[in-house]
Amino acid sequence: MLHIRKSCRVSPLRAALPLALALLVGGASALHAQGIESRAREALLVDFETGTVLLDKNAEELMPPSSMSKLMTSLMVFERLKEGSLSLDEKFRVSENAWRKGGAASGGSTMFLEPHSEARVEDLLRGIIVQSGNDACVVVAENLMGSEQAFAAAMTARAREIGMTKSVFMNSTGLPDEGHLMTPRDLVTLARHIITTYPEFYSLYSEMKFSYNGISQSNRNPLLYTMRGADGLKTGHTSVAGYGLTASAVDGERRQILVINGLESVKARSEEAQRLMDWGFRNFENRRLFTAGETVTTAEVWLGQADKVGLLIEGDLKLTVPRRAAQNLEVKVVYEGPMAAPIAKGEQVAVLQVGGTDMTTLEFPLVAAEDVPRLGFVGRIGAAMRHLVFGFAS
Repeated sequence: MLHIRKSCRVSPLRAALPLALALLVGGASALHAQGIESRAREALLVDFETGTVLLDKNAEELMPPSSMSKLMTSLMVFERLKEGSLSLDEKFRVSENAWRKGGAASGGSTMFLEPHSEARVEDLLRGIIVQSGNDACVVVAENLMGSEQAFAAAMTARAREIGMTKSVFMNSTGLPDEGHLMTPRDLVTLARHIITTYPEFYSLYSEMKFSYNGISQSNRNPLLYTMRGADGLKTGHTSVAGYGLTASAVDGERRQILVINGLESVKARSEEAQRLMDWGFRNFENRRLFTAGETVTTAEVWLGQADKVGLLIEGDLKLTVPRRAAQNLEVKVVYEGPMAAPIAKGEQVAVLQVGGTDMTTLEFPLVAAEDVPRLGFVGRIGAAMRHLVFGFAS
């Protein structure tokens, strides 16, 4: 049970001062002191539900994402499937260009498509997600937008629309291409969007193996083999980018998303992903403090038709907090008071502060639960006299 303290800075003869508040609910802000280092060049670990950043190393830096950018390629297909303009059974033609760019002769990851053949959309998706086939990506791009260049431009435009602020795509595959860059933050945004919006397709990311054209290939995501609860998303590797992974896993009621990049080997990628995921699940938990519309406490009112006003939180307040802090959270309500009437329902009038061991103090706005009209002239005189005689209750 939470114990709530009230801190009232008494100023009875003037209205409450404007409050500068940081609304952090649902935001991807680094709320806690970082307690772990990463050997990755870039690393970002985020709680899925609250958006709380548990580890941030160069999360806003643009980097070559290699095949992790195929998450955006598959998203473009998911969108058309969901809107009904495309079906899983539809067949796309494999051009000479797609075969040459992404086939076995190119030296990159391939689905082993044959030139001038046709492939079902469902198979192409598995080729992109499970096998990381560059040929499958180019086939999708050409059939949906006419050319890979046009498809890449559409990827960039769509990325901005879903909140990816910096990513730029120059191709559909993630192969080295000047200007083809993403940030770890944008990859987390993309992963969250896929998981939330396309649950019917997200299961493809946890498939361990896919066979096409008589050739079977295994999913490269190491966590699928070593970590219970791991269910996606995508690895990446080029000589320029190093070894990377965008991953998601569930432990109990919590899901985490991890992005790492710039590692020196497959082994290093596997070990670092496991270590960081384990650290996040072991050291943090989610706590629901208040539900939307719940009255947190009351505040005294000066010259109002009511002596007190309820203070409520407008949205659900659920925090990811260090386990050491979870059982002894310090919760305090701060406001200028007594609050001078009139007070309007929904007006922001106080701050809820939450702090504890190993965590930064967080602030959330509290609003008035109801209207409190100002007393008439006679009522104000009486209230002033009572204040002179009895003062305010502390």
